[in-house]
Amino acid sequence: MTSETGRPAETGDEEFHATLHSLRVWAHPLPSFDAQAAPAEPLPLFREWLVHAARAGQPEPHTMSLATVDGAGRPDVRILMLHEADARGWHFASHATSAKGRQLAEQPEAALAFYWPAVGRQVRVRGSVTACGPQESREDLAVRSRGALAAALTGRQSEVLGSPQELVRASEAAWDRAGTEPDAPAPTWTRYVLEPREVEFFQGDAARRHIRLRYRRPAGGSWTAELLWP
Repeated sequence: MTSETGRPAETGDEEFHATLHSLRVWAHPLPSFDAQAAPAEPLPLFREWLVHAARAGQPEPHTMSLATVDGAGRPDVRILMLHEADARGWHFASHATSAKGRQLAEQPEAALAFYWPAVGRQVRVRGSVTACGPQESREDLAVRSRGALAAALTGRQSEVLGSPQELVRASEAAWDRAGTEPDAPAPTWTRYVLEPREVEFFQGDAARRHIRLRYRRPAGGSWTAELLWP
């Protein structure tokens, strides 16, 4: 029996397991984190941590996992970019007709996760999601690159693709239009804002004495912070 690479499946299994069990995390010094000195609200700390991760050399620290559920309660997750974090919440964007857009329309609750291995830090955010209006969604796209506009104009995100050639043709047409019509409308492009109810900050520790600081805010209430066992 051989694997898809042509090698015996047993060899592939051995290589996979040997590699998996040889992997380690945080082979470099990690920053300290004084949870007792943390701000009263999570947003300033999140901004500080993102900037710190970027300056520490973490590639693409603005990428995050977005978890949603569909109408049957089945979870889904994918990676996308953070567009803003402000007093309203954590901002991202997608097509309203995409899988995530349809799921958020049915169940406007979501969770975000950031992982910055360069500094051994994670941030988790949970809350309700609101779709912004057409003007703000268009403004979101206007400040991004030609490639972002071309991708939005290509559209049909999450639909079944007939062939790679079909994508090439649609993408080339979208790139041409994005170059000649930088204000071209992408009607389904939507900016979303996740209003947080819970934000957790995780600082890894080589001795496994990780620091976990969780902020929670009830509806209409103020933020409270508490430490969690790792």
